[in-house]
Amino acid sequence: MDLENQARIKDFAEKLGADSLLVILGGAEAEAAGLAAETVTAGDPTYAGPLAGVSLGLAVYHIFEDAIKSACDAAVYEEQIGMMEMVLDVEAIQKEVASIREQYSK
Repeated sequence: MDLENQARIKDFAEKLGADSLLVILGGAEAEAAGLAAETVTAGDPTYAGPLAGVSLGLAVYHIFEDAIKSACDAAVYEEQIGMMEMVLDVEAIQKEVASIREQYSK
């Protein structure tokens, strides 16, 4: 997750409170999605950005997860995300983000 996005998320968490936020990721690789999930829950594991050492404990999901997919308009989801589901390793991405969420859940 780039430094600008880390700063934005930190700012929102400070202004709105962690319980008011839900982070939805869209990364195309399981490892990248897991790293982003860890960053918004436990802090930047690379210690390079505004979230280095900052544990926000935010709820985090990937757009491919059923909890998010089912909340979307089916036609819009299919138009915007459907093709990506066919070419990416959806299961690996789902498992990676879910494991981070479970590991760092409050």
